Amino acid sequence: MSDIKRTGISDEEVIAWVKRELGEEMVLPVVSQETAASHTGRIATEQDAVGGFTHLDAQEAQGWQVDPEAAWRIHGRRVGIDPPPKVHIETYGCQMNEHDTEIMYGILQRMGYVRAAGPEEADVLLFNTCAVRETAVEHALGRIGQLKPLKYRNPDMIIGVCGCVPQVEGQVERLLRMFPYLDLIFGTHNIHKLPELVERARNTRETVVDVWDSMGPEGIPEDLPVAREGDLKAWVTIMYGCDKKCTFCIVPRTRGRERSRLPEHILREVQELGRLGYKEVTLLGQNVNAYGKDLGFTDFAQLITLLDQNSPGIERIRFTTNHPKDFKPHMIEAIAQAKKVCEWFHLPVQSGSDAVLRRMRRSYNRRQYLDLVRRIRELIPHAVITTDIIVGFPGETEEDFRQTLDLVEEVGYDAAFMFMYSPRAGTEAAQYPDQLPQEVKKERLHRLMEVQNRISLEKNRAMVGKVEEVLVEGFDKGKPGILYGRTRGNKLVTFPGGAELIRQLVPVRIVKANTWTLEGEALVPQVAGA
Repeated sequence: MSDIKRTGISDEEVIAWVKRELGEEMVLPVVSQETAASHTGRIATEQDAVGGFTHLDAQEAQGWQVDPEAAWRIHGRRVGIDPPPKVHIETYGCQMNEHDTEIMYGILQRMGYVRAAGPEEADVLLFNTCAVRETAVEHALGRIGQLKPLKYRNPDMIIGVCGCVPQVEGQVERLLRMFPYLDLIFGTHNIHKLPELVERARNTRETVVDVWDSMGPEGIPEDLPVAREGDLKAWVTIMYGCDKKCTFCIVPRTRGRERSRLPEHILREVQELGRLGYKEVTLLGQNVNAYGKDLGFTDFAQLITLLDQNSPGIERIRFTTNHPKDFKPHMIEAIAQAKKVCEWFHLPVQSGSDAVLRRMRRSYNRRQYLDLVRRIRELIPHAVITTDIIVGFPGETEEDFRQTLDLVEEVGYDAAFMFMYSPRAGTEAAQYPDQLPQEVKKERLHRLMEVQNRISLEKNRAMVGKVEEVLVEGFDKGKPGILYGRTRGNKLVTFPGGAELIRQLVPVRIVKANTWTLEGEALVPQVAGA
């Protein structure tokens, strides 16, 4: 969940603020391409990565490390006398962004920064942005604008924008025009350069702009410090980027082409998490099924098997996100045979119409997708399958939409993320002439949600009376004595219990089903007084 949600500010308030304060009617200083280019920094190109991507080992990665007292030096403070500088990061978007934020916190803490309770007390304030949908961009821009007074109160505060938005063509210039008080702009490929970027931003009067199109000749930096959220579940990135050319998607522009981490580096990270007491890891990638293609000697099935058999302490392994084109039968077999790998498959379909899938350039058709679902359920009958669906794609007819509804019924998804199509600048579909009216998209989304909500409730009701293994995460907020956790199929379950069950795998009998959650009772002896 993004920090914009934690502030209590509604989506409507943020979007209204953007339109009111930062809309076209507001007169903003004009920043030309030449002016933007004159700011301290550079925009890297693929030429920076001549020779392909390499992988740094633990010894080579030591080069990025910095003085643990760097934060004090950068801000002109005395170690042991003055309070340590503080950092706050607001995050928008997917798990990849959330994990990038954990890495940035880890790097900054290694420099001597401590976490601020909020943006008001930060010496370094970063916005880790998402560009997948325009609403995510608007949320970030709105928040940056809302916190502008902090810069006036504390001119020495370093304010930076990072993540996916700066990677999109034209967005750096937009940021400089809208927020000339920014100190730092960087992207997704050079997070490991954060120590020098922060120092440059502190010592330079102009905005430091350093946005790379790729990770450069250094390759994928390994062994970066990570300040993880929680000590039970962890994200582990296995690959970066996407080589697909979906006409609606901006991700290849923001994350670059596919690059896989070496399996030994992934295994080392997972084993260390097990040693530290973590119970669950989620393998991350824009398309995890394409893992290893660029390496040439391994693939996702082999990685799954390697981790399943060599990760003491780890009880569960998840993975996201999948692409139907690259999800091969032997991968399903490997998952079915693995004891620790959970039976949850997030399998984005986007549309049930072949005509729309072709316009989306999804590289599979309806029949192939249904064949994949059938193979999964043949080998793993109790698999939980979720999906992403876009309604109102340019040119989508009523018949196309009905085919999507039919597919949703046929597959019987446990849950779905459902969206109205939103044109993204820089994507092919944004230029299609047959854009649908907003009211048509809204009406179709409403109909789809009605169908999926009914199916989700039916799926959950079928689980009543069954016993599910639940990894207990903690007490449900605002509900004393009620624990919560997730099944292997990633379904949220709440049930009465004591603190001694937290972090444990607990058998829970399901007694009540809701559309999105389950309620149950633990099949373990209750501790007196708990």
